[in-house]
Amino acid sequence: MKRSHVVGVAAGAALTLALAGCSSSKPADASSSSAAPAASSAAGPASSAGPASSAGPASSAGPASSAGPASSAGPASSAPGSSAAAPAKAKKNYNISFIQGVAGDNFYITMDCGIQAEAKKLGVTVKTQGPAKFDATLQKPILDSVVQTKPDAILIAPTDVKAMQAPLAAAAQAGIKLVMVDTTVSDPSIAASQVASDNNGGGAAAFKAIKELAPKGGKVLVISVKPGISTTDARVAGFNDAVKADPTFKNLGVQFDNDDPTTAAQVVAAALQKDPDIVGIFATNLFSAEGSATGVRQAGKGGQVKIVGFDAGPAQIKDLKDGTVQALVAQQPGTIGTDGLDQAIAALDGGTVKAKIQTGFSIITKDNVEGTKDAYKAAC
Repeated sequence: MKRSHVVGVAAGAALTLALAGCSSSKPADASSSSAAPAASSAAGPASSAGPASSAGPASSAGPASSAGPASSAGPASSAPGSSAAAPAKAKKNYNISFIQGVAGDNFYITMDCGIQAEAKKLGVTVKTQGPAKFDATLQKPILDSVVQTKPDAILIAPTDVKAMQAPLAAAAQAGIKLVMVDTTVSDPSIAASQVASDNNGGGAAAFKAIKELAPKGGKVLVISVKPGISTTDARVAGFNDAVKADPTFKNLGVQFDNDDPTTAAQVVAAALQKDPDIVGIFATNLFSAEGSATGVRQAGKGGQVKIVGFDAGPAQIKDLKDGTVQALVAQQPGTIGTDGLDQAIAALDGGTVKAKIQTGFSIITKDNVEGTKDAYKAAC
């Protein structure tokens, strides 16, 4: 049985945080397959092309449920809620595809590890692939190719709330069960279920971490991917709302790096030239955090600028231990993956499906990093 925490952490949530850390690695194009007990199935080849896409409003996974304060023992975390029960076994060896937001990202690697472990338990086959960049123009051809193979279900992290709406609607109309994992689209009613972190609450927790690291206040900056990604948009919104409530901090706004750590480093370096007194940076995902750490390091501002990163890949963990990053908001990608697959199987088997599942997060710092089990994986 696997448990997913359905959490509610708003801007004023009671989190007890001890703080430090961040890291990541560059994405590489890849597709991998993995099967359950017997059997492999074909998924269409990935194709690529075209310019980066953008935009639309943020959306997020379902309603938050109650909660108590985070424990002071071990990593601070969002409060636990109800759990989603996993099916014991699927009725048949279903053919399922998992389409990542981007291949080679430790977050999606960890999610795939959870999916593949659950697939073996349930007796189903899951093939995994993803685009080389977090880009709808690269992800759509992969989705279209997978749809042609007529899988029973698709788990997908949509790369754009608007651009992926029509192709996913077409997949649903073809009779394929859809589950959105991590990100979503403008109208998610086409999916059987959505599974994602409490991204708004995570953004608020990130500001709380910066506030504890820089209690006198000052200028803060957000480094994010691009507009139109449901998860990072929600993190930015949660952070911004929290900053507004504290007049001792000045929000310099959000700048974008297109999910590229090199670009993020350049953006941060330029921002520090313009505003050399920045006290805190919130990096909304793995590559943004990696690049922000590099930019601060190159500017020689490591002692001054406190970085709180979203995600906890191996590079972020190293930066945390080295002191370049002061805190990491770690999601539960393995749980998102297992929950997503469980909901797909429930939909295929005619069981009870939870339309929205919201998973938790933990705060990893230099003080608790050695004991954390929430660091992401580089491989299963």
